[in-house]
Amino acid sequence: MPDTPAEVPDFTQWPSFPFEGDIRVKPLDEPVDAEPPRKGEGHRECTACNAPDEAYIWVGERWRVRAMDRPTGLPMVLILESRSHLDLGDLPNLLAAELGVMTVRLERAIRSLDGVARVHVNRWGDGSAHLHMWFLARPYGQLQLRGTFLPLWDSILPAIPESRWRENLAMVAAWLAEFGGRPLAEPPRIQWQAPSSFSGSGTAPVDVADGEPTSVIEAAEEAGPDPVEENPSAEEPTREARGPASADPEAAN
Repeated sequence: MPDTPAEVPDFTQWPSFPFEGDIRVKPLDEPVDAEPPRKGEGHRECTACNAPDEAYIWVGERWRVRAMDRPTGLPMVLILESRSHLDLGDLPNLLAAELGVMTVRLERAIRSLDGVARVHVNRWGDGSAHLHMWFLARPYGQLQLRGTFLPLWDSILPAIPESRWRENLAMVAAWLAEFGGRPLAEPPRIQWQAPSSFSGSGTAPVDVADGEPTSVIEAAEEAGPDPVEENPSAEEPTREARGPASADPEAAN
C-alpha cells in the first residue's frame, strides 16, 4: 500500500540515537534538475573570504581556525578553513599535504583539553564552496554520545559555561601558535572584585546576531567558518592524561 510508512532503520535503536518514541520516515523529494549554488559559487558571496582575521581564534599564512558564536553543548566545536577559496578536491598537492598535518595538529590540540575523549572530524560541504572541516569534541565518559549523532547532541545538550568555553578556545589557539601563526582567542579575565552578593552569580550569555548559526546543525544548514606553519616537523606538545588509560571504549556502531 502506498500510504504505508517505511520501516525505520536499525540505527534508531542504537543507544547513541538522541530521540525516542514514534518516528516516521519523511517522504523523499523528487531530485532536482540543477542544484542551487552554494555560498561562494556563482553570484553568491563567500562568507569565509569576507571574514576578517579577528573573527577567528587562530590564523596562519594559509589556514584559519574559527569557533561558533557562543558556547554549545560540546566542550569544543571548531572549523578549519583554507585561506584560499578552494574546495577539498581543488587543493593543489602542497595544500592537500598541509591539510593532513593541520588536521592532526588541531585534533591533538582539542584532545588535550580537560574532559575530552575523542575528536570527530567531519566535512560536508553542501552549504559552502569554501573548504571547511569540522572538529567536534566528545566529552570523556559520555558513551551515549559516541558515533554518528554527535552533531545532533551538540544542539540538544545544555551549553557549557562561557568561561570554560573561552578558556578552551585560548588553549587551542596557544597550542597551534607553538608551530606558527597568530593566536587571537584570549582566556576569560579574572574578576578580582569582591562580589556584592553570593547569590545569583553566573555568566552572562553572549549576544548573537539574528540569523547567525549557533550550533553544528544550524551552521551546517547555512555552511558558513600554509605549507603548514613554519616548522611542520617540530615535535607536538605532550598531551596530559585525563582518565584511566584502560578506559578507552569504542562505539559499537
